[in-house]
Amino acid sequence: MRYFSTRNKAEGVSFARAALTGLAPDGGLFVPEVIPPYPEPVKSSLGTMDFHDIALETIKPYVQGEIPHPVLEDLVLAAYPFTAPLIPVGDRLVLELFHGPTAAFKDFGARFMARAFAYLRRGEEKPLHILVATSGDTGGAVAAGFYGVEGINVTVLYPQGRVSPLQERQIAGLEGNIKALAVEGSFDDCQRLVKTAFSDENLQKRKALSSANSINIARLIPQSIYYAAAAGKAFAGKTDPPLQESSPWAACGAGVQEKPIPVPGQAITFCVPSGNFGNLTAGMYAMKMGAPIRGFIAATNVNKTIPDYLLSGLYEPRSSQATISNAMDVGAPSNFERMTAQWSLEELRRVLQGVWVHDEATRKIIREVHKTQGYFLDPHTGVAWQGCNQLRRSCSLGVPVGVLATAHPAKFAEIVEPLTGQVPVPPSLKQLREPVAQIIPADISALLEVL
Repeated sequence: MRYFSTRNKAEGVSFARAALTGLAPDGGLFVPEVIPPYPEPVKSSLGTMDFHDIALETIKPYVQGEIPHPVLEDLVLAAYPFTAPLIPVGDRLVLELFHGPTAAFKDFGARFMARAFAYLRRGEEKPLHILVATSGDTGGAVAAGFYGVEGINVTVLYPQGRVSPLQERQIAGLEGNIKALAVEGSFDDCQRLVKTAFSDENLQKRKALSSANSINIARLIPQSIYYAAAAGKAFAGKTDPPLQESSPWAACGAGVQEKPIPVPGQAITFCVPSGNFGNLTAGMYAMKMGAPIRGFIAATNVNKTIPDYLLSGLYEPRSSQATISNAMDVGAPSNFERMTAQWSLEELRRVLQGVWVHDEATRKIIREVHKTQGYFLDPHTGVAWQGCNQLRRSCSLGVPVGVLATAHPAKFAEIVEPLTGQVPVPPSLKQLREPVAQIIPADISALLEVL
């Protein structure tokens, strides 16, 4: 498999080169030359296969010839001691992506990436330096995934005062080979600083740099796994029981329907809380590979650049606005470039609907779902749930509909608990250190000085 920049289709590179450099030299994002289809036996067995087997079959064609099959098996098993259960809640399905060590979906990409990087850089003397901008959950997942990994240092930039207190402890509580920088600005400022640093020739000469945002293809590809596994399960008419220790039920299991919602043989529509659009792009990869997915809903908060684009056909990036669903506060989504390099506007409109939700509606739905179902939603999942409600009023989505629960509600207790009462805390969030971060202005000279 070769990888090309979204801005230059002439020069292909290996998976290792694409992953370890993160951003293409011309500033573009790496995309695979093709999105490989699942072999027919795999495609027809997604509903019965083990999660790790689906992970292996999903990643394998993208790393063929660079990560041997036995090594890849070990990487997958080490990366995923957790899975992504598909739970019926009310009239829809919830794909719970928060059962990893940082209680957010970013664990699926970051943990595989850390282990893949360690393998791909075996024997290297010069340490790798990873720069990552985060609007919330990415920083914690990357910090945890790479913490203590020999030969790799990580610098995480996050917007000061715009992440939750718990997120900040996850981002800035590890130290060691992890350095946290609190930027006096927005996520877009953090993202701009990282991209500018990658284009600095003097810095490139002195350090081996890579990224760990969803701009990195090595983090994006593994996120296709849970889409394929959930879509296969729903197509087979199956769901999962709630996980006892980390399930966000008021009383674990209360409100779970006795009969599963999925109709065997019917493809699922996924509603994805969307910010930088890496997660949704990974879902589109899974769909293209052959997972039984009918389409997607991109649900954003008031940072509605992509829903507006789908309506008007005009892409107009803007400054981000702070909301209670802070991980989605992105006014200029990086993965828009990857999406439009691989799909035309007409193709996107055929499989993707956009919807946006304001904070007041998000709070209302968190309260309502807890009251009627006994289930806690975090603000991002609340945006997706309400987005489904808004679209149901204007068009038929069909069934089943799957809502991606991208973070455990305990990560946003200060927002959720005034609406619902005390949120159950999963074991992964009970022992976190106080944050230690250096504050810098949103200026490239300040970042370069630190580096």
